[in-house]
Amino acid sequence: MTRVALVTGGTRGIGEAICTTLQAKGYVVIANYAGNDQAAQEFTERTGIPTAKFDVSDFDAVQTAIAGIESEYGAIDVLVNNAGITRDGTMHRMSFDKWDAVIQTNLASCFNTCKAVIDGMRERNFGRIINVGSVNGQAGQYGQVNYAAAKSGIHGFTKALALENAAKGITVNAIAPGYVDTDMVRAVPEDVLVKIIRTIPVGRLGRPEDIANSVAFLVDDESSFITGSTLSINGGQHMY
Repeated sequence: MTRVALVTGGTRGIGEAICTTLQAKGYVVIANYAGNDQAAQEFTERTGIPTAKFDVSDFDAVQTAIAGIESEYGAIDVLVNNAGITRDGTMHRMSFDKWDAVIQTNLASCFNTCKAVIDGMRERNFGRIINVGSVNGQAGQYGQVNYAAAKSGIHGFTKALALENAAKGITVNAIAPGYVDTDMVRAVPEDVLVKIIRTIPVGRLGRPEDIANSVAFLVDDESSFITGSTLSINGGQHMY
């Protein structure tokens, strides 16, 4: 049976790698994106994966969009909550708008999307949900009280949702990537990036494929005994 997977923030970086990895394993994949129509079109032309444009922070928009996706492609069996933004700044300089934008996009979006699929998963007695946290949600990071709070919240959200749905054949897990070689990380000043790499014991940035392969492992039928877990993928940068 072909399973349907929705990946939020799926047209670039880690999200694109997750989409193409799941596609290669036989899933029907739909990639969500927020606003860059040209990038989404190029992604579809490059990969053959369809896209769905909606704002993951908008509850009503998410419910409508996911209902449309399921009507066209079938029930969503796999949900990967990967969408995320940064609005960095120290607390004393951070506006409420920057705080709220990150909390809504990175954390509240997990509620929005899970709410849209959880009843169907429970009815079918099957589901795989992966929430993308961050090493900075585990260890904290200077200038990221909003991002660290949102990502830390994802880890708690994951455990609670896993407990609620374990008896229904639904697994809910999180991954916590470290610093991965994406456009977002490459935008960091070169001298800062060099310092970051020095803190990673394996001596390099992660690759998007490192994260995508971990997602593929967790959503596999054979991983049904893994739920409520957070898989840290950070090259040894943070261990606990």
